[in-house]
Amino acid sequence: MVKREPLLYRVLVLEDDLEAASKIMAALFRIEPHLAPYDLDVTMLSTYRAVEDLVNGHRDQPFDIIVMDRDCKLNGSFHTLDVEHFGPEKVISISSKPEWNQLAQARGIEHIVPKSFSDLDGFAEDVGDLVLGLLQAKALRR
Repeated sequence: MVKREPLLYRVLVLEDDLEAASKIMAALFRIEPHLAPYDLDVTMLSTYRAVEDLVNGHRDQPFDIIVMDRDCKLNGSFHTLDVEHFGPEKVISISSKPEWNQLAQARGIEHIVPKSFSDLDGFAEDVGDLVLGLLQAKALRR
């Protein structure tokens, strides 16, 4: 018996704060059953250099959703992501600073979930809900 090819939604998370990242991962875990028969294939990166090398350097890697903070572990910016290539409609900006979310909007990114360090659980739930909605809308377009 031949197994069918897995059905996957690819999600890229660009976040350097491990607590925020863990909350986002928990939110993605919560929404995954609602995406059946699809599963989530999640990649998480914590530096802009990894984005340049592993994402921008491999443009053939499609992502369905990209969750993008601004600051990274190397004191650089995740905004080095080639948003225009991957599609601003797939990106969710999650900076805690309004000016970084405004900069993302200037690049065409429509989806903003401001990070709140005083309510990381609520923030992560909002990110998960938005990811779920965007992926369900994508499924309807198929």
